[in-house]
Amino acid sequence: MDLDFSPQDGAFRAEARAFIAENYPQALREKQRDEEALAREDYLSWHQILARKGWSAPSWPKEWGGPGWTPTQKYIWSEEQARADTIGILPFGVNMLAPVIYTFGTEEQKARFLPGIRDGEVWWCQGYSEPGSGSDLASLKAKAERITGDDGKEYYIVNGQKTWTTLAQFADWGFFLVRTDPNAKPQAGISFLLIDMKSPGVTVRPIITLEGGHEVNDVFLDNVKVPVENRIYHENQGWTCAKALLLHERSGIAGVARSKRGLEKLRQMSRTQLSDDAGPLLADPAFKRKVAELEIDLTALEFTELRTLAGESSGKGPGPESSILKIKGTEIQQRLTELALEAAGHYGAPYLRGLPHNIGAIGPDEAHGVAGAYFNTRKTSIYGGSNEIQRNIIAKAVLGL
Repeated sequence: MDLDFSPQDGAFRAEARAFIAENYPQALREKQRDEEALAREDYLSWHQILARKGWSAPSWPKEWGGPGWTPTQKYIWSEEQARADTIGILPFGVNMLAPVIYTFGTEEQKARFLPGIRDGEVWWCQGYSEPGSGSDLASLKAKAERITGDDGKEYYIVNGQKTWTTLAQFADWGFFLVRTDPNAKPQAGISFLLIDMKSPGVTVRPIITLEGGHEVNDVFLDNVKVPVENRIYHENQGWTCAKALLLHERSGIAGVARSKRGLEKLRQMSRTQLSDDAGPLLADPAFKRKVAELEIDLTALEFTELRTLAGESSGKGPGPESSILKIKGTEIQQRLTELALEAAGHYGAPYLRGLPHNIGAIGPDEAHGVAGAYFNTRKTSIYGGSNEIQRNIIAKAVLGL
């Protein structure tokens, strides 16, 4: 892939930067600044603005509403969003479910579900992990039994529990892995169902995380009735859909552009914070070495992501390189928040959530909230398939072990 940006790419960057500056909601910017918890409407507001522009689904085929961008344009767009510190479009519908639907779904399913995902009208959540079935996802126990209803139509009756379901409290629909053949080999007896979260028998219970946020949930399914037409692909072959979805999820987890933005903030903080000898922390040789090593690793990851995008532009879907991106991307995110907490020092200790700007914040603005970011980033090496599992995937797919 040619890594030099063309004049057309430069023009696109200018257009993207101007569009964000002119259209990103000021109310949303203020909530981010004050570290207020975002509501459903906040998340969807930016998505819907991008949908009206035709930019809400950068990686989709043009026939289903994608903008037809090149890999370079997609990368520039991610850089400009990170530069402006915008919130991201939630990945569950656009980046995870949609590729499964337009790859494995029927024409009727594509027409029914893709427009609402693209336009930010329907909020989706992911029902994969269960208590005891996270990295070993094929051991899931939520089950679906097929019946014929009184109306003569075919349904699944779903029972079970899902956990760590991100933002399910806002979701309209969810995509779930369920076991439809308990006697088959683990991967062979799973189906991929789309479930209306307002269905009788669906209960969402919050899980409050260490930093005090309500981001994840338990979801209980008690005799939930799901039409068979809401199954994607064949019965008992949902694992094929699950694997494809996880490849797209892992590629998106890397977050190179936002890590570059985080590195800039870290440098800014360490230029103003003092080391033990009262000089700037960034002048301390030990800390400076950590920052330099992080930057080198981030640059290497950036080039790996660009090569992956080039492969996708030639029609090659994400493969084992998505596991590489996931491992290195999440490790870099964790190292970044560790260094930010180190740079903040004792100013990083208070984490007073939800207070107005500069009220309750102790020390420089850059130090406010770094403890919460540190705690929340511990999960990144686990979700989407733990990094240990990703190393096994690489060993099998690349090394043939």
